[in-house]
Amino acid sequence: MAAPAKPTVYVVDDDAAVLGSLQFLLETDGFAVRTFRNATALLNAAGALAADCYVIDYKMPDINGIELAGRLRQSDGAAPVILITGYPDVNISARAAAAGVKDVILKPLLDENLVKRIRHAIQDRRGN
Repeated sequence: MAAPAKPTVYVVDDDAAVLGSLQFLLETDGFAVRTFRNATALLNAAGALAADCYVIDYKMPDINGIELAGRLRQSDGAAPVILITGYPDVNISARAAAAGVKDVILKPLLDENLVKRIRHAIQDRRGN
């Protein structure tokens, strides 16, 4: 019997070091990971809507994470989006929720907390 497929997480961040760190963290925890340096790269990618969960940086040069989440919601309403940011403000959670973001996590607190939130978001989506 084949092993169940690993949940797929797409990570979008313009910082190559963050992408590498998150890819290592998530792959070590059993996820299949695809990384993208910006929102446009994700939107143009073949199979861009095949993720079980998206982890998206808020502050990026082309399209910010909240706008990207809104675009993903229009195309793929089911996959949860977790926004990560090093630039919190008092309105970010409300704006993110309005765009369909499941959760907002502050950088650099992206270790086990992020993994737990991704697993929880995927389980909620699947109804487990």
